[in-house]
Amino acid sequence: MSDTPAGYDEKLRDIRGLIATDDSDRLVLELIEFAELLDDQWYQYRLAGPVVSAVMDTSAQFQVRVSQLLLERYEETAGDPALRHRITCLRNALRGVEKIEGQPHEARATLMRVLADQELHYDTDELARLAELEFAEGRELPGDFVALIRRSHLTRWNGADVLGPIVDRITDPVVNPGEAWADAAIAELTDLGEDWRRLVAHATTATAARPSTKWEKTGRTLVDAVGPDAVRSRLVPWLRLVGRPRTHPLAATEQTGESFDAYNAIALRGLAWSLALLPPHPETARALGTLVETALRKVPGLGPVNPKVANAAVNALSRIDSEAALAELARLGTRVTYKGTLKLLNTALDAKAEEKGLSREEIEELAVPAYGLTEVGRVELSLGETTALLEVHGPKATLSWRTATGKAVKAVPAAVRRDHADELKELKAAIKDIDKMLTAQSERLDRQFLARRTWTYAAWRERYVDHPLVGTLARRLLWTVDGTTVGHADGALRTLADTPVTEGTLVALWHPVGHSPDEIVAWRDWLERHAITQPFKQAHREVYLLTDAERTTATYSNRFAAHVLRQHQFHSLAAVRGWHNKLRLAVDDEAPPAVRELPRWGLRAEYWIGGDGGADRADLSASGSFMHLRTDQVRFYPIDAPPNSAHCYGGEYRMRPRDGRAAVDPLPLDSVPPLVLSEVLRDVDLFVGVASVGNDPTWQDGGPGGRFRAYWTSYGFAELNQSAQTRRTLLARLIPRLAIADRCTLEGRFLHVKGERHTYKIHLGSGNILMTPDDRYLCIVPSAASSAPQAGYLPYEGDRMSAVILSKAVLLANDTGITDPTILSQL
Repeated sequence: MSDTPAGYDEKLRDIRGLIATDDSDRLVLELIEFAELLDDQWYQYRLAGPVVSAVMDTSAQFQVRVSQLLLERYEETAGDPALRHRITCLRNALRGVEKIEGQPHEARATLMRVLADQELHYDTDELARLAELEFAEGRELPGDFVALIRRSHLTRWNGADVLGPIVDRITDPVVNPGEAWADAAIAELTDLGEDWRRLVAHATTATAARPSTKWEKTGRTLVDAVGPDAVRSRLVPWLRLVGRPRTHPLAATEQTGESFDAYNAIALRGLAWSLALLPPHPETARALGTLVETALRKVPGLGPVNPKVANAAVNALSRIDSEAALAELARLGTRVTYKGTLKLLNTALDAKAEEKGLSREEIEELAVPAYGLTEVGRVELSLGETTALLEVHGPKATLSWRTATGKAVKAVPAAVRRDHADELKELKAAIKDIDKMLTAQSERLDRQFLARRTWTYAAWRERYVDHPLVGTLARRLLWTVDGTTVGHADGALRTLADTPVTEGTLVALWHPVGHSPDEIVAWRDWLERHAITQPFKQAHREVYLLTDAERTTATYSNRFAAHVLRQHQFHSLAAVRGWHNKLRLAVDDEAPPAVRELPRWGLRAEYWIGGDGGADRADLSASGSFMHLRTDQVRFYPIDAPPNSAHCYGGEYRMRPRDGRAAVDPLPLDSVPPLVLSEVLRDVDLFVGVASVGNDPTWQDGGPGGRFRAYWTSYGFAELNQSAQTRRTLLARLIPRLAIADRCTLEGRFLHVKGERHTYKIHLGSGNILMTPDDRYLCIVPSAASSAPQAGYLPYEGDRMSAVILSKAVLLANDTGITDPTILSQL
């Protein structure tokens, strides 16, 4: 048959011949090779069936020998996970071979060790028989085997619950070994007593979405028995270990090492709920916030690690009445993109706002703690004869030290480590908290342009410009006070002419829309004169005006159509920018476009997209989602208009009104407020600029099947979009300050760099490189940590592509010093 693997018939004859001669040793080796031939696809019974039947037709004695040899071979291959996985799949295909009854304990122990390397075992009857035989001989089950039984019990598909009675009988270990936090808990519980064991066992019953009254009552009793301080001092360090690599690797699936043990995930939910029963403490809130982020970490092909654990931690934070817990909720509200958890965060923050009689925006502003800072971005602490200075510089907090004589030292003084360990621990924790909150607040402020927020002057000074933490961001932005643009410099608010502004009535965040080019340039010069680096683009923010083409199309923009985007990167970025998007799966279903709702303006922005899996639909992830998207129009509708949708594979979007509602036409683009149009198109430009396959230097071959070669070439060296034009303006100011300035010139859409071997043309949009004289492509993959060379003043933070372009320029200007063999082979 055409779909029969090459060598199949010959391998089948060899296997039957070895069975006929009772050569079990060589048979096992042939079976492993046969498994490789099948690519472990034993469910293809037309191919696998003849081999399985041939082995099953042998004598019981021969089958036992084959089974023992497979187990021995498995244990010999500890350093080869792929081979172990192959043997496991083979053994599962031949599961009828095992004759458990009558085997000595040593043989069963080997079998249990082998089985315990799986995440799940489908033959629950086999697990039950092994357990019952061990119990009958008065033996305890090995911890790793207990873990397998519990996981398999939680994920049973059909039939009788044969593992239920066994799970109920098992009391130890109280959580499953194999994860760093669980191993630590098991080790410590040995010496902590029965009250502690009962508390952790109670945590393993947290199977509901939220704790019931009965669960919480029992939990309080158990916490009181141990002592609230003791509970916190143990649980917080355990939770810090969550997410670390498994201590007992599993070989069942590609994602096994990334996901949480299913049984332990229940325990983590219960431990999170238990923390909410304690008196408020900053460490508790910090641990729960970190648990949310760890549980929502994305795993390729799987999605978030465990949203239920994240939701439990959010539930716990929402029930803690403290500044630290509220701060974590507010911070997570700006960072979390997973829809279910974000909904819980929004509900919790709305409830906190209602409880305090404030708006949602106000509660988010008031939730930001000072983290011990006594001035904007600064605090000095005396620890014995040493002074600790915690300062915020740009997006990071730093800690420095001065001795009693005023001498600055880099390392933590020994006396501080010895005599002030707790204070030092808090300082280090505060630095981590500040860094996280600065990122969250910067993103929140960057999304305020469409919020139409205004503040009274007094409230704005308190919450923003004079706030110990937020002030480090607010003082680097431009604002309008009663219609006058101001910035903060030399300790005061100042106008463009540096006139101090000391009072006002109404404050708003400044945006370049509505201001003349001359005024915008003047404020850029003002910021440079005062050496102010903005936390994101504001004075240099791109402004997107209607084009003639958009006036012609009238109701839609094609400015960002016909691009190819990496779907999952686009999806994450869209969520961060406040858009709602549904991942496109290769299924017969429809999905709405990517949408950003703008309730303050009564508008809904749409970016039309469709899945692209290739002609054979082969370009898919393991979970069946498209790896890439094709982009289409940007449109605007009234916010209450019926939704549009299109097939996940792509095709025309259509509006399907329900409940007697009428279809609604898209709004003319010239009726959309200029600020809204500019910010929405800026978001879409960002999506394309970051997620396009055209800016990936490794896609010179056009990606899967070469399908995107023409697009990659056209995008990678195309005319500059708005953000790339802004980058060109920035580089024109920076390059003259570099040591390589005499080797660099800006020409059109390229930065030309003169090396000794070639002259190089770096595209200012994609960062792709061409070499003269024949415009040969040069592939240089930037490292994740690429940073711009020191060029003095930078007007804003966060433009990674500028850093990539400058680092490439420095490298190529000295191309005779390049040692990377991959690059050298192309020169």
